[in-house]
Amino acid sequence: MDDEASHFLNELIDIHSHVLFGLDDGARDLGESAAMLKMAAASGTVAIVATPHASPRFAFCEDTVIARTEQLNLLGILPVHRGCDFHLTLENVEDAIAFPARYTINQKGYLLVELPDSVIPPQMNGIMRSLQHAGIQPVITHPERHRLLRANWTLLEEWVKQGARLQVTAQSLLGRFGEGALEFSHRLLNRRLAQLVASDAHDCRKRPPRLDEARDVVAHEYGTELAAQVFEENPRKVLTGAELPAVMPRRMWRSFAF
Repeated sequence: MDDEASHFLNELIDIHSHVLFGLDDGARDLGESAAMLKMAAASGTVAIVATPHASPRFAFCEDTVIARTEQLNLLGILPVHRGCDFHLTLENVEDAIAFPARYTINQKGYLLVELPDSVIPPQMNGIMRSLQHAGIQPVITHPERHRLLRANWTLLEEWVKQGARLQVTAQSLLGRFGEGALEFSHRLLNRRLAQLVASDAHDCRKRPPRLDEARDVVAHEYGTELAAQVFEENPRKVLTGAELPAVMPRRMWRSFAF
């Protein structure tokens, strides 16, 4: 990556991580949380959102999330904000509509939504409308890692037109989730359908809290302007509750050989 690109991109914001310890399949203890924060900071991240799962497997306790977020902030390594990796269950959706700030990123309106691995909910359009009517902006997480979504480009375009936003995983852009996720993540960026890239970090080894390597790939393939948008500008808008720019899908302008 050239010097100009390195200078231009220097405030990475990570809106999806499992850095809070002891809550899900992310950080196991305070020491691992601290190590993840140090790795994120050393690789250029200036703010991170802790998004523990709210799922049938992992219960979401708002008080615990608040307490442990405050505990990590007291370490003084990196600003940590609250959010949630929100699984679509009837109970979750009803609770989010009743208490939007409980789950949204930095309590500003954007919500990370994770679909079930093996199915696309047939009522998804209705769910998104209900969330939006409650002032919640859905952000569909890692569609490139969802086998059924990779085969359903038209559906993704429909959701985006309805107002949803798409978040790609940084490691997908590096090929670490397989060839299918690699190709589809680049297709989403190439067509300008995805507006956000985040780490979805769970640890320091297999799923680290780093955005810099993926940022360099995007800057090289698509230019520093798009890289700045998906790693800095748009995540900052999500963090502050500002409106994201309208999505303008485009035809694929280049092909890739991995």
